[in-house]
Amino acid sequence: MDFKFTDEQEAFRQEIRDFLKENLGDEWRGIDPDSYFHDENWPHIRELTSKLVDKGWLTLAWPEEYGGQARPHIEQMIYSEEMAYFRAPTRDASMGTDLVGPTVMIFGTEEQKAEYLPRIADGTAVYCQGFSEPESGSDLASLQLRAVEDGDDYILNGSKIWTSGAHRASHFYLMARTDPDAPKHRGISVFILDMDTPGIEVRPIINMFDVHYFNQVFFENVRVPKRNMIGEKNRGWYVAATTLDFERSGVARYASNQRALEELAELARETQVNGRPLAEDPVIRNRIAGLYVSNEAGRSIAYNVGWMQSHGLVPNREASVSKMMGSEISQKIRELGMRIAGLYGTLDKGSKWAYFDGRLGLEWMDSISLTIRGGTSEIQRNIIATRGLGLPRG
Repeated sequence: MDFKFTDEQEAFRQEIRDFLKENLGDEWRGIDPDSYFHDENWPHIRELTSKLVDKGWLTLAWPEEYGGQARPHIEQMIYSEEMAYFRAPTRDASMGTDLVGPTVMIFGTEEQKAEYLPRIADGTAVYCQGFSEPESGSDLASLQLRAVEDGDDYILNGSKIWTSGAHRASHFYLMARTDPDAPKHRGISVFILDMDTPGIEVRPIINMFDVHYFNQVFFENVRVPKRNMIGEKNRGWYVAATTLDFERSGVARYASNQRALEELAELARETQVNGRPLAEDPVIRNRIAGLYVSNEAGRSIAYNVGWMQSHGLVPNREASVSKMMGSEISQKIRELGMRIAGLYGTLDKGSKWAYFDGRLGLEWMDSISLTIRGGTSEIQRNIIATRGLGLPRG
């Protein structure tokens, strides 16, 4: 079997690379994980999104009636790979284009599609995701944000936590409990909420980088119209599960890992012990090679997930395999990088001795959360075991 891309697909890949080099520069290594939502970066991020909209790339594979180009899913996958490899700053749009939009296409009414999808496609809507709560992380179905029916509205009370970019978002995509007496996987509904709605308070959470990235969001008698509910009342768990499948399934994670592996090999060539580059150490060479092989295997799984989505299938256990492998490989890459760099790896960009202008240490710290956010590796293994292998629930 020939896994090569066609000449047309490779030409499209090169077009994306040329665009990114023109707009980001040949020396671009990405925005530091500690400063993505900073004031000095945000206008440039929004400007790049506007250019992607002009190119029609933001929603390549979406149907034309929703603001897309109806291009093949394989081209959407190529786009996602290149964006991730170049570390293009697209997180302002990706929550809407990759998660919310596809979910609305499956579960939304025609009125909801007409209201939400065009603003995602033109880049004007910025979404944040409200799933986790202070007492509901891995056990997401235990969430307690209440949504009480009142006339044509629901009234929300409670809070969400670890909400990335909520202070920059225009819309909130969230889960709330609409029937507190139902079993915990029932009685949950999904809503889209305008962040300007009265009663919403966004409080910053300062992370280990001493940066405002996460937030806790409080809801006090917040009214959300019934028409904003996505899918059936009390069936939101299944809507959210589909959203999580989209979140866990992409090839972008492996393209990002490839870039990090190339930098890891560069680091090993530049770092010397007893006058010899660490790249010549057979143990180091073997570990880097092993990570390359693992990442290529994971990329093949992600390609399969993309193929399933292109045929209207919903990858579930496959998406969990892809997410788990990709996040754990990413952690191993950063851990090996820190072992090679030693204490120099902890230096920030203010030091001339810092590797990759301080990115190494920042990415190592950031990678610690990769096997937690988006569903822990333990949860992914449970999904693989029960839905993939048919094993009994423990």
